[in-house]
Amino acid sequence: MTALSARLSPILQGCLVPLIALTLWQSLSYFALINPQIVPPPLEVLHKWFDYLAPTQAYVAGNGNYLGWLLSGELWQDAYASMSRVIGGFLIGGVLALPLGLLMGANKTAYKLCDPLLQILRPIPPIAYIPLAILWFGLGNPPAFFLISIGSFFPILMNTIAGVQNVDGIYLRAARNLGAGQLTLFRRVILPAAAPYILSGARIGMGTAFIVVIVAEMIAVTNGLGYRILEAREYFWSAKIIAGMFTIGLFGLAIDTAMNALNTRLLKWHRGLDH
Repeated sequence: MTALSARLSPILQGCLVPLIALTLWQSLSYFALINPQIVPPPLEVLHKWFDYLAPTQAYVAGNGNYLGWLLSGELWQDAYASMSRVIGGFLIGGVLALPLGLLMGANKTAYKLCDPLLQILRPIPPIAYIPLAILWFGLGNPPAFFLISIGSFFPILMNTIAGVQNVDGIYLRAARNLGAGQLTLFRRVILPAAAPYILSGARIGMGTAFIVVIVAEMIAVTNGLGYRILEAREYFWSAKIIAGMFTIGLFGLAIDTAMNALNTRLLKWHRGLDH
């Protein structure tokens, strides 16, 4: 029971402030201190969220496709579209950034050649590429993947470079004195020592990818969470806009929690965690 209480305590503490904020929000709406057309009360948003979640296809008893019916709601379809773009764009950005970052971190010549161009491109926000993305790729998933990959590329790249460059020289000298070759040195010393930086960059890159996908879906595609919010704005469905925003927040929290758990698991040896 003590262990269960210890696990639940942080969760309950984390829920305290959101519950207070929701109660205050509902109270302001109840006493008509805010315009419900512009800022609908939480209960109305919750009702709209369930409408958004509800299946759009009628279930025919006995067809054996209950799961398909359950996941046929508009919310699930939009969430699937958004998450597929996030994961695809993140993988593209990571596959490009990781080897380049390792090369630039380990090789001074490569760093001097590539760094000036990267420092020019890095401050440009991914949304600035939207016109070019549409011109190059048209509408649909390709420009979304392009924008998301840019958003995740630079956090992974810069953290990978920093991780390799900050490997303690004592480890390198000790490995060389023990006869380690370049490949062994890279695989057994540099890569493990840089892993905390790389995983931190991946966590930041995933968060950035999720932000960029919402912007991309408002511009270049016809489904997804971002598109649905823009559609709700067109019809002045304030409750659906806020419901969509909360959905994005929940998915963002789930992604960040998963990335943090993965980092903790992979870096047990680095943090000295035995359990």
